[in-house]
Amino acid sequence: MEKPVLVIMAAGMGSRYGGLKQIDPVDEEGHIIMDFSIFDARRAGFEKVVFIIKAENEEEFKTCIGDRISEYMEVAYVYQKLDDLPEGYDVPDGRVKPFGTGHAVLCCRDVIDGPFAVINADDYYGVHALEEIYHYLSENEDDEKYRYAMVGYRLDNTLTDNGYVSRGICETDENEYLTGIIERTHIERTKDGVVFTEDDGKTYSSIDKSCIVSLNMFGFTHSLMKELEARFPVFLEKNLIESPLKCEYFLPTVVGELIDEDKATVKVLKSEDKWYGITYKEDKQSVVDAIVRMKEQGIYPLHLWR
Repeated sequence: MEKPVLVIMAAGMGSRYGGLKQIDPVDEEGHIIMDFSIFDARRAGFEKVVFIIKAENEEEFKTCIGDRISEYMEVAYVYQKLDDLPEGYDVPDGRVKPFGTGHAVLCCRDVIDGPFAVINADDYYGVHALEEIYHYLSENEDDEKYRYAMVGYRLDNTLTDNGYVSRGICETDENEYLTGIIERTHIERTKDGVVFTEDDGKTYSSIDKSCIVSLNMFGFTHSLMKELEARFPVFLEKNLIESPLKCEYFLPTVVGELIDEDKATVKVLKSEDKWYGITYKEDKQSVVDAIVRMKEQGIYPLHLWR
């Protein structure tokens, strides 16, 4: 069985934050959020990391983190290119937005040949989460179904005080297997509790702050690649007509389809870790403060890679 590989999605445009937030230092030692995810992954057992980036950002990524990490882990780079499309499809005129997380992972098809975990570049997931996903991928293989996993978090551990977030609300059965994900693109904390809106703020509905949500931390066998490749043209055929400039091929959507078709199971591995991320510029200080606290508690050394 191949050893699990860590895949980090870092090709997002970061429009709400402004700038290339994935390589913005979060401590005085110059570490970025990815440093902590990779450090946690390495001590969990991962030995290879794949960065999904834009081609124009490669040198900046290598200077900021890739060259440093390459002393401790095998490093590969994959470009998420707009024109990496199935035969017969072209990029719509005026499109600059990447085609989403499903397309990002599909771009890794030539550098991954075994199980892999997927995380976002700009999210801090916690020590426990990386251990859980590594152990699952090391111990489980496909049989009559694809055997996938995801790490789920309590909603109130994933919110920012500086605006709204997008989260996938997870539904599970009695055995903690995922039965569905409902995408909520606007969730925020208010003085009256946690709420979401689906009509640009005209109406709000309350949501259970303890419900389990997805932060795009999945564990897959290699079988996912053929499914992503087979379903991408179907997605494009419909969505390039309906929303040519903004449609996105979401990874959780494909996972949901496979569950509905009874082709895959997704074990939900619950984490009590608190999420930290920089969705907005105002979030950065809370991340900086959290890193200081965790170093003081001994969770991380002062210098990760010395």
